[in-house]
Amino acid sequence: MSPRNGVMSDSVDPVRTVVFDILRTATRSSVELSDRTHIVNELGLDSVAIMDFVMEIEDRLDISVPLHRIAEVETIGDLVATLRDLKGKD
Repeated sequence: MSPRNGVMSDSVDPVRTVVFDILRTATRSSVELSDRTHIVNELGLDSVAIMDFVMEIEDRLDISVPLHRIAEVETIGDLVATLRDLKGKD
């Protein structure tokens, strides 16, 4: 898997690793996960599933994700960037 084709290697980025691990567990989708994967449209996560997903991320990364930041996220790449930003502010 190469970053060039949109499928990110999650072995070098702990934030990405957490996001991809949780998404692989939370979804039964056959969609290949990449930075461009749209969380709602392609993975079919509803609002409850998204909140569960975010709570799991918060627990695993030991951060708090404000709701207004979640509202700005559309793709997995957006989410990873947001989490990196929040993690860096700790």
